[in-house]
Order: sequence, then structure tokens, then C-alpha cells
Amino acid sequence: MVNFNFDTSTRILFGKGKVSEMIAEIRGKGSRLLLAYGGGSVKRNGLLDEVVQLLKNNEIAYVELGGIQPNPRMSSVREGIRLCREHQLDFIMAVGGGSVIDCCKAIAAGFYHNGDAWDFMIKKATVNKALPLGAILTLAATGSEMNGNAVISNEETYEKRAMSSRLLRPVFSVLDPAYTFTVDKWHTAAGVTDIMSHIFEVYFTTDTGTLVQDEMAEGLLRVCVRCGPATVDQPDNYELRANLLWAGTLALNGLLGAGKSPGDWASHAIEHEISAIYDVTHGAGLAVVIPAWMDYVLEENNARRFAGIARNIWGIDDKQDMAAAKKGISALRNFFSSIGMPVTLGELNIDQTHFEEMGRKACRFGPIGTTRKLNGEDVTAILNIAR
Repeated sequence: MVNFNFDTSTRILFGKGKVSEMIAEIRGKGSRLLLAYGGGSVKRNGLLDEVVQLLKNNEIAYVELGGIQPNPRMSSVREGIRLCREHQLDFIMAVGGGSVIDCCKAIAAGFYHNGDAWDFMIKKATVNKALPLGAILTLAATGSEMNGNAVISNEETYEKRAMSSRLLRPVFSVLDPAYTFTVDKWHTAAGVTDIMSHIFEVYFTTDTGTLVQDEMAEGLLRVCVRCGPATVDQPDNYELRANLLWAGTLALNGLLGAGKSPGDWASHAIEHEISAIYDVTHGAGLAVVIPAWMDYVLEENNARRFAGIARNIWGIDDKQDMAAAKKGISALRNFFSSIGMPVTLGELNIDQTHFEEMGRKACRFGPIGTTRKLNGEDVTAILNIAR
């Protein structure tokens, strides 16, 4: 295990009715809010009305930014920055899933930036100051509620890029499982896939002596395998939703990666290229990419890690690491299929047209991945496996 520092500045308010505590968290941090949300589910389930009433009752001024897209666009980021500057807003309240929270993080950083906020995504600028933000989560998936990461799509250039800064961590996040009851089967399953993908990314490293981190990762994966299919079938089961919601947060708040070398993240880089062009649901894209990536990078010298997943998650009883690993990859594909996720690009109606382009763009800043360094040709090969 390598040396590490670990801290998180996000206060988690978990459970039924916890949204009522958000006013106390906002006080002293802001008095004029940007109230940001997505395409309408928060209106249908009454959450937006509840938040608005709380703000009005406590005489907190706000300006709304609605319609933030899945795979959030730069157009929404730019509009949010404009609203914050025009109305002299000093706090951002994100109500929705990871896409809404990610968009708000980019707005928070862009508010103080003299150039375009896309500069952060293309490594032209770094975050030195940001507006504070809070979040009310409505989907178990990205973990954005307790980290400083954001992924934004540029609809003008068909690119999807990430940014990260500890200054972008929400100061608080409300996690009420009841707010996820209305999530449909597709997005519930995609969220489960997204959670598992984050665990895989930090699990597949060359580190040794990280028993604590590995055991936690495997435990969270078992929660996903146990609760995921059940939640798809029982969408209003509070305990199932609660376990998935907390698993999603713990998967990407830095805990699993503490004391380890950086995770792999090649699968995410590849999926970002897919959804940048085809606007697919992130989790669905990952369900296709991850097993294909596993097939491509699996070698004798890294089979131990893959075999660990096979044995400890899927219960595969095979003494040879390579044989166990291959069976584990097959079991993962079967699991994704069982919860309604695609496992081939064909199921998403994606052909080979942009494979080489996606390979080049994925490696724009150099080779990706740590399990095996991948160049553009490698990415194209993985996409072909995923066909």
C-alpha cells in the first residue's frame, strides 16, 4: 500500500426527509441560488416543488436553470454561468442525477474563469476558485455527489471530456432513497452498471498489499449484484434503493482508491467517445465497453486481478487464474444482459463508421489505461470486439 492523504469536505444527509436540513447547510455559504435541475422528473415526483417551498419559506432568492440534459452539454454550462453572473448568484443547488451535478460543477468553476469553461475539459485551464454548491441526488449512479469530478459534452465538437478539482466537491448532498423510486428500469440498471464500472476502474491496478481496499471493492460489487436486479423488479423498495444509493457514493468518493496507484479508467475514456457521438446512456455504453476491454487487456501477468473478481463475485471455482478470469468476464456480460443492459454496440445501433475517429480522440492526450497502455489502434480493436 502506498502513502496517501484522504479527506472529504462533503457532508452527507442520508435518509427520509433529510431535504429539510438543506437550509441550515446553505446558511453562511450563500444567499442567492442557482436552482438547477434536469428534464422534468423532479417536477413529476414533487421534489422541485418541495425545494422551492423550502427556499421561499426561508426567504432565499433563486434563479432556475431547468432542462439540463443527460450527458450534460456545454450550452447548459454556459447558460448557467451567464445566469450566475447576471443575477449575482453565490451558491448553486443541483437537484437531479449525476448529469445535473456535473453540469453545476462546471458552472461553479466557469463563474470565475475569464475564458470558456470548456478550457477545463481540454486541460487549457485549471480550477483555482469555484462557487459553492449543494446537491439533492435522484439517481444512484455516478458518485458525483461526493467528489470533485465532472464530465461534460461539447455538442459543437462531438467531444465528451472530464475535469476534476477538490474545489468542486459539493459542500453537502442530500441522499433520500425515496427520491429514486420513480427511476425507470432502464436508468436503474444503467446506474447499477455505472456504479460497478467505477469500482472496476479502481480495482484493476497492479498494487499489492491493498487488502482493505480490495475487500471493500468486492463487497460493494456484491451489493450491486444482489440489489441491482431486485431493485429493477421492485423500484419502490426503500432498503434496496438505499443500499444502491450508498454504494454509488462510496464507489467514487476516493475511499476505494486511497493507498493505491491511479485506477485504469480506459473504459470510461472509450465510452465517453461513444456517447459524445451517439448520446447513449453512460451506463449502457459502459455495459458494452467494460467486458470488451477485459477481453482485450487480459494477459497472464494480470489474470490474478480478473480471477479475483471471478471467484469472489461470481463464485467461479477454477484454480487456474486465466481460466477463472475468462469465465468471470462471461459472467459479467450475462449479468449486464440479465438487468436489461446491452452488451454489444449493435444493440445500440452503432456501427463501425466512427471507430477509428473514436480511437484517435480517446487518446488525444496520450495513451490511456494502466492495466495495459492503450493507443488509438487498441481502442479501435476494443470497439470491434464490442460489435
